[in-house]
Amino acid sequence: MQDKLENYSLSLKHLAVVMDGNGRWAQERGLPRNLGHEQGVESLKNLVRNCTEMGIGFLTVFAFSSENWARSKSEINFLMTLFVRTINNELTKLDNQGVRLTFVGDKYGLPKSLINTMNVSETKTRSNKGLKLNICFNYGGKWDIVQGIKNLIKNDPDLLKNYNSLTEEIFSKHLSLSESPSPDLFIRTGGEKRLSNFLLWDLAYTELYFTDTFWPDFNENHLKMAVDFYYSRKRKFGGTSETNNLIETPEEKRQVVKCGN
Repeated sequence: MQDKLENYSLSLKHLAVVMDGNGRWAQERGLPRNLGHEQGVESLKNLVRNCTEMGIGFLTVFAFSSENWARSKSEINFLMTLFVRTINNELTKLDNQGVRLTFVGDKYGLPKSLINTMNVSETKTRSNKGLKLNICFNYGGKWDIVQGIKNLIKNDPDLLKNYNSLTEEIFSKHLSLSESPSPDLFIRTGGEKRLSNFLLWDLAYTELYFTDTFWPDFNENHLKMAVDFYYSRKRKFGGTSETNNLIETPEEKRQVVKCGN
């Protein structure tokens, strides 16, 4: 393992993360669940910085799922307020870092202040060329596929007359992450081992990494372990090591790059 994150290969282009365990982290310490969410924000800020150092081009995080509406009203209101406050506080810094913000999910029914914050942030960072940060808020993988079908029918109605010409590639262009490559590595913290309706289409051949570490405790060392797991995998995409000409070892997969002025 290299000492610094910037020495990892740029071949890891897209990281997807389910940031789970904020509430349980707080409860184990006898603290209100909301404090766990606040600490989780700090972990996300660190992850964005680490991904930038590593040269990862795309980071997609699950901030609020379409199923999270089942939580208490007080917790939901806190999460909405925390989200607006965090984006407003961090927007200038993210913009200076060259981060491009994109919000993925159903905006219908969200507070107007939140929608305005999303729109302002996307507009301000639209031309940035650094890390593309996809924040999934009020998002569900099934919703994504359904809205993709709706977009397909709306934007390309001629396909209904010649449906045999529809391919996976064409359909993918109508999904939320159409401007991002498929994730290479998926990380879920908090001990659960399921996708929870996250990026169901996009994760078809993604390497899946689960850790018992609660999200507020997830740091640079945990990220290094997840990345090393990724480099230990043989990504065959339905073929074999021979047909795909894959490199066998993590050391060969990792290309050490020199960073500096």
